[in-house]
Amino acid sequence: MNSTDQRPDAPAKRRVLVVEDELMIRMLLEDMLDDLGYVVAGVAGRIDEAVALAKTAEFDIAILDVNLNGHAVSPVVEVLDARGLPYIFATGYGEKGLPEAHRGRPTLQKPFQQETLGRALSAIN
Repeated sequence: MNSTDQRPDAPAKRRVLVVEDELMIRMLLEDMLDDLGYVVAGVAGRIDEAVALAKTAEFDIAILDVNLNGHAVSPVVEVLDARGLPYIFATGYGEKGLPEAHRGRPTLQKPFQQETLGRALSAIN
């Protein structure tokens, strides 16, 4: 922890829920978020884990893999929408890989770079 983290007037780091089924991508994403100054508030690789965290975890934004081991991330999206929390989709198919109802939402095209992730997060903050 550095000294800026301990100051009472230091800005709070934004907390991110990461929902991604591929372990290596999840680890890379966690590293990117850390480098960008975000805190990983929780990680999930399965729908049941993701729904549980979406309902109870304290976070400011979520990054959602569109497809978790063959299951659509829609149940997680429903929870986030009900809580009024923003999210970014991550998919290898771009916006065309999103269900019709969610097209137009912020989307990261896999593979993405740290700079692209930073811009997407900044656009939501």
